[in-house]
Amino acid sequence: MILTLSGVKKSYLTAEGPIEILRGVDLDVAAAESVALTGESGSGKSTLLHLAGGLDHADSGSVVMNGRDLKQFSENERAHYRRTKVGLIFQQFNLIPSLAVAANISFHAKLANRYDRAWEKELVDRLGLGDYTARYPEQLSGGQQQRVAIGRTLAARPPLILADEPTGNLDEQSGDVVLDLMVSLARTAGSALLLVTHSARLAERLDRTVVLRGGKIVG
Repeated sequence: MILTLSGVKKSYLTAEGPIEILRGVDLDVAAAESVALTGESGSGKSTLLHLAGGLDHADSGSVVMNGRDLKQFSENERAHYRRTKVGLIFQQFNLIPSLAVAANISFHAKLANRYDRAWEKELVDRLGLGDYTARYPEQLSGGQQQRVAIGRTLAARPPLILADEPTGNLDEQSGDVVLDLMVSLARTAGSALLLVTHSARLAERLDRTVVLRGGKIVG
């Protein structure tokens, strides 16, 4: 397993007191597997991604990546983990406006010392970006920007990709195409994909679906 969550709990303090978001989550994700994480709004899906991505700390339980519990990481190790072991894709594309498409795509791979020109070319070709590599983000459509964001994440071949409603800003047809590309390319890279979605239709395009309800995985 690439990622294993065991008994993970997470609460947040509010003016009315602590609110328990995750109440003992157990989840395994294997290499090259795509898993859809579904559930009602506020059920803790984004919180779970943040914990798996090393962006936040669990109150208790374990988040294990490649056999190592994230709570054992120092802050430097946690930063290295985020830079080299996990890729994040959100609705907000977070492209670097001063960099052209080619430089945006290679950015994370070079940071992680995993730049591979042949793999980048395959990504550019399969994502349909060959005619746009010299353009800047502001010169692209929303669907094209999302493809660049996916290419940037996959270029570094991270063992784990975490995606939070990555096609939420796209129309249905564009979203389907982009999602299918993401799943196919992640599988080619050998990356595990954990993707949050509210859409049962989109979830069916992944290998399996798990449901977060009442702070626990229920199916």
